[in-house]
Amino acid sequence: MKKNVFFWILAFVITVASAYYQRVTGPTYPLAGRIKLGNEEIKFILDRSHSGFSNNEVKVKVTDKNIAGTMLWKRYKTEDEWTKVEMVRSNDSLLAELPAQPSAGKLMYNVRMSLKGKEVSLSEQPVVIRFKGDVPLWILIPHVLFMFSAMLLSTRTAFEIFTDAVKAKKYMLVTVAFLLLGGFVFGPFVQKYAFGEYWTGVPFGYDLTDNKTLIALVGWIIAAVMFLKKKNEKFWITFAALLMLAVFLIPHSVLGSELDYKKLDADRTNTEIIE
Repeated sequence: MKKNVFFWILAFVITVASAYYQRVTGPTYPLAGRIKLGNEEIKFILDRSHSGFSNNEVKVKVTDKNIAGTMLWKRYKTEDEWTKVEMVRSNDSLLAELPAQPSAGKLMYNVRMSLKGKEVSLSEQPVVIRFKGDVPLWILIPHVLFMFSAMLLSTRTAFEIFTDAVKAKKYMLVTVAFLLLGGFVFGPFVQKYAFGEYWTGVPFGYDLTDNKTLIALVGWIIAAVMFLKKKNEKFWITFAALLMLAVFLIPHSVLGSELDYKKLDADRTNTEIIE
């Protein structure tokens, strides 16, 4: 009994830790930091993801009213010229807006503060922000819960295979079911609402978010087949669980959906010519 509880707690801790790591190391997690300008320490959080088809507000708290701010932005991976925007003061903050983009569109931006001729940038490199559509909660919440539960049960199955094969089989089957529901039932709808496509992994694209889910499923299907055939069950279950963990440790949104602005501009030009 104590061992069973211990394994559940350990599996939960591993799942939460990997999910947290995946999230905070991803390229869409907000960039936070601080700089010193004059007598003021400026703390900032810069968005790297925006939901909805509205402008993204860039807001930096700066109490010293002698400090001014500017923002430079351009479309990601284009030869566009940088657009300069003077930030507007509102009480103790400086504000500017990044223009709304189509789903999966990205902008690069750089926020700079200046005081008495001295100018500093908030970030060493331009920040990249990705725009996406809003995903309804009735789709997003089940997707997250099923994927989290699949990871939890995946880890728990790996522990159980060394103590109770009957229970391990049940956990294994539920793991596969939850992975299918989270990644291949609700997942495509999340992708559709956010980026306009149901699936952008193999064979239609190279979206790592979709592909890593596919890899995890293939791993567990192989493990399930080998388990049912009673061929080196412990090895294959452990392999599938470790593969699933490796997938969860890949930073969120790495090599995710990305709008090709060159193709977008070419399509717009062709449309204008036809009209």
